[in-house]
Amino acid sequence: MKNLVYGLLGESPIDHLWVAMADCGLVAVTFRGEEGEFRDYVHRLAGQEPDRDDAAVAPALDQLREYLAGERRNFELPICWEIMTPFQQNVLRLVHFIPYGELRTYTDIARALGSPRSIRAVGRANATNPIPLVIPCHRVVGVDGSLRGFGGGLETKAWLLRMEGSWLL
Repeated sequence: MKNLVYGLLGESPIDHLWVAMADCGLVAVTFRGEEGEFRDYVHRLAGQEPDRDDAAVAPALDQLREYLAGERRNFELPICWEIMTPFQQNVLRLVHFIPYGELRTYTDIARALGSPRSIRAVGRANATNPIPLVIPCHRVVGVDGSLRGFGGGLETKAWLLRMEGSWLL
């Protein structure tokens, strides 16, 4: 992987966000956490150490800032799919195309994969999504409409869904 870099979006409505990119596209977006933890996470995903370069990830940071301010509905960022397992790619490609303000269930995703019994595996693929927000796993809910796990916490998931107008408390 070439030009693996990362940077930080400081204050935002959901805490700060770390972002990593390479020539192939986005590698990771993470909520909270310390810089060393994020570097280790990116190293595990990509197999190499990233370099800090806030300027190089500025386009991604700008789009995330716009999204969190309610000014952006779609991201125009490439994704580095090669860091994911084939199954995770299949699941997260479907999740990636869930429109802003809409929800899908884990069952919907499993059925779309042609594997209706793989609901738990779909949940696991979402739980290990390395690029939340851009791959909007927060738009996937339980079959009864209830919120299920989210790496940024259920409060953050609820906030994101309310911001998009797709879920009310």
